Amino acid sequence: MTHRISEPLTTPEDDALLQFEGTSPYEDYVHASVLSSLQQPLTDAPEEMAFLVTTQVMELWFRLIVHEWRTARDALLKDDYDAAMDALRRSLSSHRALNESWAPIAKLTPLQFNGFRAAFGQASGFQSAMYRHMEFLLGDKSEAMTRPHRGHPVVYAELCESLAQPSLYDEVLGYLHRQGLPVPEHLLERPPATRYEPHPEVEEAWRRVYAGPRHDPLVALGEALTDIAELVQRWRTDHVLVVRRAMGAKTGSGGSSGVLWLEQRAARPVFPELWSARGQV
Repeated sequence: MTHRISEPLTTPEDDALLQFEGTSPYEDYVHASVLSSLQQPLTDAPEEMAFLVTTQVMELWFRLIVHEWRTARDALLKDDYDAAMDALRRSLSSHRALNESWAPIAKLTPLQFNGFRAAFGQASGFQSAMYRHMEFLLGDKSEAMTRPHRGHPVVYAELCESLAQPSLYDEVLGYLHRQGLPVPEHLLERPPATRYEPHPEVEEAWRRVYAGPRHDPLVALGEALTDIAELVQRWRTDHVLVVRRAMGAKTGSGGSSGVLWLEQRAARPVFPELWSARGQV
C-alpha cells in the first residue's frame, strides 16, 4: 500500500497579487481612501458619524439615479425604447437602495440628534445640488432652488443647465406624442425651465395606454415610471418621518419650516397623470 505525499494546502493569498509599485489598482479605480477621508465629524457625539456617512452615501445614490434618468431621457429623445427602459429599470434598483439608506439614522432620538445638530449650522438637505438635479428631471423645476449654489460657479452652472433642459417626463411625453397619443404640441413646446403642471390631455393619453393591450410596451413604460414615482414618494415620506422623530416640529437648520416644508414637498405628485388616469380606465 502506497501513501501519496499530500501537497501543501494553498490559501487565496498565495495566488493573489499583494505587492504593487504604487497604490493598489483597487485604490486607483475606486479612490477608497478619498471616500474614507471625507467623514470629518465636528463633535464627539457617536451618532454624528452615522449621520455623515448616511448623507454622503445618499449623495452617491443621487448621482447614480441622475445618471440613469438622463440616460433614459436621452434615449427617449432618440426613440430608443429599449435603452430607455434598461436605464429606468436600473434606476429602480438604485432608488430602492437610496430609500434603504435611511436605516442608520432613522431612529435618532432628539437627544442624540441634538448632540451634533448645532455643529452643522445652516446646512440642510434641501441645499443638495444633486438632489435638485433629480427634482428637475422629474419636472419639478424652480429657478429659486438654484440660488443657494451661486457661490460655487461650477455647481451653479450645471444646475442652471439642468433647469433649462427638458425633464425626463418632458421626453416621455414627446415619445408618447410621436407614438400617436394625444399629447398637445403646445405642451411639448413650453419653456423647459418651467415647472410641469398636470394636463387633461396627457391624462387622456395615459388612459388610452392603460385601456389598451396589457403587453403594450407603453404600458411597461408607464409602470416603470409609476414605480419611480412611488419610490420618490416613499423616500420623501421617510424623510418626513426621520426628521419628525429626531427634531419634532422645530425650524429646519436651513431656515425652512422643517417638517412642514418636507410635508409640503412630499405632497407634490410625481408624474401626476399616471395616477389620475387610473381612475378613468
